[in-house]
Amino acid sequence: MTTPSVRAGTKGVPRARREQQILAAATDEFGRNGYEGTSLAAVAARVGVTKTLLHQYFGAKHDLYLACLVPAADRILSAIRAAMHDAAGHDTARKGWAGEDAGRKSPSEKADPAPAVAPSTPLRVMHGVFTALEGRREAWFVLYDTSVPADSEAARRARRYRAAIDECAAMGTAEVLRTAESFDALDADALSHAWRGLATALIRWWINHPDESADAMTERCARLFTAARDVLGP
Repeated sequence: MTTPSVRAGTKGVPRARREQQILAAATDEFGRNGYEGTSLAAVAARVGVTKTLLHQYFGAKHDLYLACLVPAADRILSAIRAAMHDAAGHDTARKGWAGEDAGRKSPSEKADPAPAVAPSTPLRVMHGVFTALEGRREAWFVLYDTSVPADSEAARRARRYRAAIDECAAMGTAEVLRTAESFDALDADALSHAWRGLATALIRWWINHPDESADAMTERCARLFTAARDVLGP
């Protein structure tokens, strides 16, 4: 989602609001052009401030990148972990219901129709990612930017975040395969890489369709996942 250019200057704009404007513009620039292709002058021009003010607020380009990366990556990682935790909790509750309580109806069942099937873990994860990125969709590409100097603190922080996300993906894909009674470690590794590629492709498509909300994208993914399962399934 492209951040509109703001030409209001600095007078009368509270610092906190101006910082958010700068971070939104910088996230868009880093996400679209990469670290190497982004200049502080371009970010300042989009917000309508001077490069000097940008330095006063955030320091050097490396510091501005970190200011964009850290909150966005924290939101993404927290959303993925929460989605996986919720899915695990749902599975546990469902197993308990099928066991000792299978012969009894709950009070809610008497009054309400049967609940819809809960979303699968991959769908929960995608919904969490879309929700975390809403408003700053390019942040995904800030996190996965390969043009950040490899020996910099920014690159090290980004690698740690990506490793944590990869760990979640590995756990999730391994569980999907175990459910299908597949225990090949290389299958799990391949599926984990495929998930990352699919997520990146969907987010790129989402950026090009700014009117699509996070919920609408989740519904679209549900349809696509169902279609793929029907086509590729036995």
